[in-house]
Amino acid sequence: MTGTKIVGALVATTVVAFGCDYIISDRKLFGGTTPSTVSNKDWWEETDKKFQAWPRTAGPPVVMNPISRQNFIVKSRADA
Repeated sequence: MTGTKIVGALVATTVVAFGCDYIISDRKLFGGTTPSTVSNKDWWEETDKKFQAWPRTAGPPVVMNPISRQNFIVKSRADA
């Protein structure tokens, strides 16, 4: 009996949260519009080109081993 009430409450909460999110965000309950930087695909492509063109100034990429707290430099297959 208690388990069904808990599961029912979780499902109901999820439905209410999704409904509120949909109405407020997607239907723009409080007004507003979607920014052009989000909806304009050309803007996104140009921004992506700009970020990809920036030179890499950091060191080589590393992967951290969380157990020993030791960092390992990641090498591509071409370097190996």
